[in-house]
Amino acid sequence: MRAIVQRVAWARVSVNGNLIGQCGSGLLVLAGAHREDTATNAVRLADRLVKLRIFNDADGKMNLALGEGQGMLVVSNFTVYGETAKNRRPSFTESAPYEKGQELIEHLVAELRKAGISVETGEFGADMQVELLNDGPVTVIVEG
Repeated sequence: MRAIVQRVAWARVSVNGNLIGQCGSGLLVLAGAHREDTATNAVRLADRLVKLRIFNDADGKMNLALGEGQGMLVVSNFTVYGETAKNRRPSFTESAPYEKGQELIEHLVAELRKAGISVETGEFGADMQVELLNDGPVTVIVEG
């Protein structure tokens, strides 16, 4: 699995103009599943996200993981496996099929919640509008 992670002051996701998920200070996670991923990849990605140290400590260095009062907004995004090396139009053959992708994203979210993280989500497969205020900006790619 792969995630594009942004440290945010806030983020929210809407479908058809209706707000369906949001977080304040924390992480916006655009998560995608690879066609060969398994539940083990979801567990590994969740662990990496929970322990990801991209928040500033007292000295202003990125040395802290998600803390109390912070949360995550996880938005499924099959396009994180879009391949553009050979063409200008992305190929998504590496992305997991719909049902498998949905199952793995749900497993990822369940693992994050099991770790005690406050998690809200988008709607799998929907045309979503994501808004955020990137804090830093800090954006990293995390593989699981």
